[in-house]
Amino acid sequence: MAIGERIHFFRLLRGMTQKYLGMELGFPEKSADVRLSQYEAGSRTPKANLTAALARVLDVSTHALSVPDIDSYVGLMHTLFTLEDNYGLKISKTDGEVCLKVDMQTDEDAARLYEMLCSWQQVAAMLEAGEISKEDYDKWRYQYPEFDVPGHSKSMIPYQKRIDKQRLDLEMKVINNLKQEQIIKHLLEKIEMSREEEVVSRIFRTLVCRLCFE
Repeated sequence: MAIGERIHFFRLLRGMTQKYLGMELGFPEKSADVRLSQYEAGSRTPKANLTAALARVLDVSTHALSVPDIDSYVGLMHTLFTLEDNYGLKISKTDGEVCLKVDMQTDEDAARLYEMLCSWQQVAAMLEAGEISKEDYDKWRYQYPEFDVPGHSKSMIPYQKRIDKQRLDLEMKVINNLKQEQIIKHLLEKIEMSREEEVVSRIFRTLVCRLCFE
């Protein structure tokens, strides 16, 4: 997918006109929309400094503006083949459905990809459960890895601790929007179902603060 298509996609997503985005990038008002049109059409390719400026104004990662060739089925297939070669992607069939999965035992790169996919799955699950908004989910995706757990780990144990912290922070975001009665119910559910001590402890402290100041 050409970078121009991604610029066009994110510009519309942010509700910007070509002129507005062009002016935000520093182009003269008279030619701002023309310049943006050229980049979106692919007749001009932005250099690294302009790509960085585009990412800043569009509030996305520079990586989100440049993705592999997936405009054709053949290009998409070769992208998957490259993932198979370099990152241990495996294709299989389960219950009659074709599945793609990563064998984290292949090598360090495969293990790292597995970690990143686990992180994605965690955030996607939070969206499905209503714990975060679609806007929060898109922000996580389009600015990846800014809001992902920091650092690279060869061990799944410290990685899991980082995931737990991320889940804890999102858990607190959920309860901050709940009423006192709902927090009590939420706390009881956590005690009964998961017994996640740190989560329960922080919810309890939040509840005490609410009782003291309301």
